[in-house]
Amino acid sequence: MEMSKNKKVFAVLSGKGGTGKTLLSVNLSAVCNESVYIDCDVEEPNGHLFFKPANVYEEEVTVKIPTLNSNLCTGCRKCADLCNFSAIAIVNKKPLIFEEVCHSCGGCVLLCEAKALYEKDKAIGKVQSGTSDNVTVKTGILNTGEASGIPIIKKLLKDILKSNKITFIDCPPGSACIVMESIKDADYCILVAEPTIFGSHNLKMIYELVKLFNKPCGVVLNKCIDADNPSERFCNENNIKIIGKIPFDTELGTLNSDAEIASRKSEKYQEMFSSMLEKIIKETDA
Repeated sequence: MEMSKNKKVFAVLSGKGGTGKTLLSVNLSAVCNESVYIDCDVEEPNGHLFFKPANVYEEEVTVKIPTLNSNLCTGCRKCADLCNFSAIAIVNKKPLIFEEVCHSCGGCVLLCEAKALYEKDKAIGKVQSGTSDNVTVKTGILNTGEASGIPIIKKLLKDILKSNKITFIDCPPGSACIVMESIKDADYCILVAEPTIFGSHNLKMIYELVKLFNKPCGVVLNKCIDADNPSERFCNENNIKIIGKIPFDTELGTLNSDAEIASRKSEKYQEMFSSMLEKIIKETDA
């Protein structure tokens, strides 16, 4: 489905995991004629399980970590005094570097007058690119135990503004720095929320985040039943556009749990997600 002549970048967010963020972003990607799906949930990526991409290309992501040449070190301890992350301690008048908490700022290397510190590459994860029918699938994978996935997200989004296809960013859950990095180049944010008090609290959290970035946004309400919906009430009270509602549906839940793309398996769901996409495009074209 060709929705717009102009390429758009949509970020799909949720206040916590399990709200349906990947369900929505995968199916919106699938109903386009051509699209790019980027999984920025680098700690637990799962979009590729649905798309099962072919022709996968993999690239390692590295960061710069300081390394000590002890023969040159004078024991001045300036590097340890500089580090705000306690990644350097002085032991027996020599720096001891804790790679796990280093933020790769490079300040200690620049500061070292004796040139005793130099940088080496450390692998923290990888990015994978492949195709699934009409969708280009890009996935970031953070190695277990690494402190930050931001370098991987930067790698994933490096060429995002050059793309001429509609792009969907499946963001990490919550509102931490990795989420901020994921949405900074988005044209429009789609917030996914559950119909509970807890869901409305998480919706409020990510709504405040996208307001901070001055991003236009709308909400998709997931797992809807015929009952009071605190998240819908929050939207109405704050004049937030509700893009659509996904029902609490056994068939949809089964397809999703089987890692199937519902819009490719059922005309009913193809129409539902296409309708949502049309509304989103109208919001951004307005």
